[in-house]
Amino acid sequence: MSRLIKMYNENPSPKALAQVVEVLRKGGLIIYPTDTVYGLGCDITNSKALEKIARIKKVRLDKANFSFICNDLSNLSSYVRQIETPVYKLLKRALPGPYTFVLKGNNKLPRDFKKKKTVGIRVPDNNIIRSIVKELGNPIVSTSIYDEDELIEYTTDPELIFEKWKDRVDLVIDGGYGNNVPSTIIDVSEDEVEVIREGKGSLDIL
Repeated sequence: MSRLIKMYNENPSPKALAQVVEVLRKGGLIIYPTDTVYGLGCDITNSKALEKIARIKKVRLDKANFSFICNDLSNLSSYVRQIETPVYKLLKRALPGPYTFVLKGNNKLPRDFKKKKTVGIRVPDNNIIRSIVKELGNPIVSTSIYDEDELIEYTTDPELIFEKWKDRVDLVIDGGYGNNVPSTIIDVSEDEVEVIREGKGSLDIL
């Protein structure tokens, strides 16, 4: 039975955090707020949960470009190769914020991502999802529920999101109205910095 849980960005409730983390550890799917659009996610180490998300997104898991949501930059070395100083300074300037950075993955990536040469990293400016990731102890996978064909309310109003998604996910977090502009994606995996998608994040950081 899917649940809708109210959480507050300023002070996420420890009890609610524990409930969300329990769902993730059991292989559940959640919909959660970020600093951009609401996201669909699961524990990056749970293959069955990852397969479910890939089916929902109608992609093969090995072809999916899912990002990782991290609590901060401290555990990036677990998933990406050594970051050059100019790139690290850029990440420090931009994060937490509405950006996805594409970096070279390393050989410590979870098994379902082993074949990936690069990985997208998100550190949203949202206490709810960052607190969840911190409590879980590893990143969660991130893919937006953004859908250009749908009414905006179905991707921004948590109660309507729950109504639409309750048969496909285990839990929806109501963190208030979401945005309908996705993150800016910046590829820093090669020598040249490349903007893949211009979204909510300003390019003034470059």
